[in-house]
Amino acid sequence: MEIETQGAPVEENFAQLFEESLQSQSEVREGEVVSGTVIEIKKDTVLVDIGYKSEATVHLSEFRLVEGVRSVVVGDKLDVFVESREDDSGLVIVSKEKADKLRVWDDISAAAERDELVKGTIIARVKGGLSVDIGVKAFLPGSQVDLRPVRNLDKLLGEEFEFKIIKFNKRRGNIVLSRRALLEQEREALKSTTLERIAEGEVLPGIVKNLTEYGAFVDLGGIDGLLHITDMSWGRISHPSEMFNIGDEINVKVLKFDAESERVSLGFKQITEDPWANAADKYPVSQRVEGKIVSLTDYGAFIEIEPGVEGLVHVSEMSWTKRVKHPSQVVKVGDDVAALVLDIDLSQKRISLGMKQAEPNPWTLIIERYPVGAVLNGVVRNITDFGIFVGVEDGIDGLVHISDMSWTHRVKHPSELFKKGDEVEAVVLNIDVDNERFSLGIKQLTDDPWETLPRRFPRGTKVTGAVKKITDYGAFVEIEPGIDGLCHVSELSDDRETKVEDMVKEGDSLEVMVLDVDPGERRIALSIKAARDGTGDYRAYMHDHTASSGGGMGGTAFDALKNFNVVEEDGTEPKE
Repeated sequence: MEIETQGAPVEENFAQLFEESLQSQSEVREGEVVSGTVIEIKKDTVLVDIGYKSEATVHLSEFRLVEGVRSVVVGDKLDVFVESREDDSGLVIVSKEKADKLRVWDDISAAAERDELVKGTIIARVKGGLSVDIGVKAFLPGSQVDLRPVRNLDKLLGEEFEFKIIKFNKRRGNIVLSRRALLEQEREALKSTTLERIAEGEVLPGIVKNLTEYGAFVDLGGIDGLLHITDMSWGRISHPSEMFNIGDEINVKVLKFDAESERVSLGFKQITEDPWANAADKYPVSQRVEGKIVSLTDYGAFIEIEPGVEGLVHVSEMSWTKRVKHPSQVVKVGDDVAALVLDIDLSQKRISLGMKQAEPNPWTLIIERYPVGAVLNGVVRNITDFGIFVGVEDGIDGLVHISDMSWTHRVKHPSELFKKGDEVEAVVLNIDVDNERFSLGIKQLTDDPWETLPRRFPRGTKVTGAVKKITDYGAFVEIEPGIDGLCHVSELSDDRETKVEDMVKEGDSLEVMVLDVDPGERRIALSIKAARDGTGDYRAYMHDHTASSGGGMGGTAFDALKNFNVVEEDGTEPKE
């Protein structure tokens, strides 16, 4: 009795449990997410107990790889999405990936409703922006990446950030993110604090946010300040990128602050002392300095002798020997050079430098190497209307003036005798160190034939020469190569009415007598009449000629002869 009494409830409980089991199985519906436990792992599939009459299968590939092994073990609890209640084998087909995505969508939906931030990794560059993995793919427009446009979006690939959801549509699977909105919120929160700290003269920390041709924008904490390129360094820079990179943390000095417009001008070089403050002590006149060529102009070159301190070398101060028309003939940007301080003007922040002064002046040595009268050899480097320049040493030329080329040859242009490249021998006539002038002579290599002419052609000498030139007042007769004498028209013939050209012709060979020689003036007086009519006694001829002309020869080219003192060989004056 007792057993029967007790058996009734047992049967009743079993029936209840069976009914609940059937009810539970009937609740597994396609398209839903259910919980289950991994009961077996096969080659390609995982069996999951979801409380249904048959097990569910999940493809092994849906489980994450960890060091080459799928991250699943028997006993793991997981949610799966029911795709099919039974396949041909009677197993329930489920998907872990779809369950994960649905859960993510739910989480994202909840975050969007609560205006919460989500974390994600930028995975790809797409049209108009970037693709972000936040559990599902979301879109980050290019305009929402940062506070300022980002030129190179590729550099953000693989980076993880927090984002704000600005658009969400679960049905269409559309999620739009913004990082800019988040940064703006953070920036605005910092701005009020930063504004309280900003004051002219204050040194503040900042981060370089952007670089331009004219400067850098520095984030001071919710507000940006402009660091102009001229306030970056005391030295010379051509672009801000030479000193800073985006993202650099630097200290800057507030130069100017307009609270109303919230504009801030910053300085970086002002944190350190102006190098010109003690430049006069460091760089006195005649001080030797070394530096780098940083700039060239038409009139000279700028040398940076320390950051922020530059000096100008004028083209005239670059070389002792070269005629520098442009500094590029001597130096180029980047060259390391030495120079001497010639002058300094602190008020204008100017230093005059001389490069040549840092080297010995070769002209001070030239005068020792080439004393006056020394003979040297050189090459004709240049020809001008007034002479030739002969290379003596590197950068030092000597001038042979046209008047110092020949004792006897009437040189109209130096090119008659010389051409570039000719090797010549010359005599040092003079060296002017102050004006850097070197005078040479070629004719001085030989004796002046005019100095010996009175001895070789004394008065009364008869000589045969050729007519070289005819003028209205007489004929020039060459008595030896390069030596011409004038035979005045009055000394050609007694016939004063006959023209010179009727009496002689160019090229005629004539016998003439030397009446007088003036080496100083390089003049010779000749006479055909004296050579023809005289007996060889020119003194008698001169006496008779003087008497017939009234005691003088005025009006002729020989007026000067009347003042000549004829001297005998014994040194006495001749007797009439």
